[in-house]
Formats: sequence, structure tokens, C-alpha cells
Amino acid sequence: MKNNLIKFNVKAGLAIVMLTGLSACSTLGVEPWEKDQLARADMALDSEKLDMALDDHIYFSKEGTSGGRSLAGGGCGCN
Repeated sequence: MKNNLIKFNVKAGLAIVMLTGLSACSTLGVEPWEKDQLARADMALDSEKLDMALDDHIYFSKEGTSGGRSLAGGGCGCN
């Protein structure tokens, strides 16, 4: 009897973990009413032009390259 009770508890615990895991996947994604917050100008990756210029300067100084934001290659000859 004790052995059956342990098996039941293990199965019940596993079922709870699986149901919790499956229910957590149902909340993925952005709802339509949340998209306006993500579309704001200050949420863009390049919203601050001065920060972008400073980041580029630091990156190019460390890497010894020029350009490379949208083009292949970086001064080493490999593409």
C-alpha cells in the first residue's frame, strides 16, 4: 500500500509539473494592445543618435575597422 502511494505521489507531482510547464507557454507573444508601447520612438535600438555615434567610435577604435554596421567584412579580409 505504501509503495502504491509513493508511485501515485510521483505521478501526481509529474503531472503537476507538466501542466504548469504547458500552461506557461500559453502566454508567449505580444498582445495587439501592447504593440503601441513597443512601437514608440524611444524603444528603437537606434533612438539616441549621439549614443550610436559614441558606440560606433568605441567599437571601431577597438576593432580597427571602419563601417561594418550593415556590410560584410571588417578590415581583416574575410567576408
